[in-house]
Amino acid sequence: MESNTINDLYVAIIIYEASSPDPSFKPMFEECFVLIRADSDEQAIARAEQRSKDQETCYDNATGQEIRWSLKRVVDVSRILSDNLDDGAEIYARHFTNYDAYHTFEPLLGGTLD
Repeated sequence: MESNTINDLYVAIIIYEASSPDPSFKPMFEECFVLIRADSDEQAIARAEQRSKDQETCYDNATGQEIRWSLKRVVDVSRILSDNLDDGAEIYARHFTNYDAYHTFEPLLGGTLD
């Protein structure tokens, strides 16, 4: 029986890597935030890892390069933070101490320090 309670929802932070045997291909990474329903922390981690593996794929792109997307790492699996998934609900948060390091990889920051 599938549960409908909010207490068994988790968010998994997953990193995938795109690679190619073509030497002109520049590696690319994708960060995904995925909802996982599970009965325990252990089950949530196992489901996140399995889902991540299931998403791996290989194809030829428009220029004929073979592209392989593979799991790089499951970064975190955590219970969602809000008791109610409604407008404004907080799903995930993390803390860090080095804003400059964060800024170097986050393209949405526009290359400037606030």
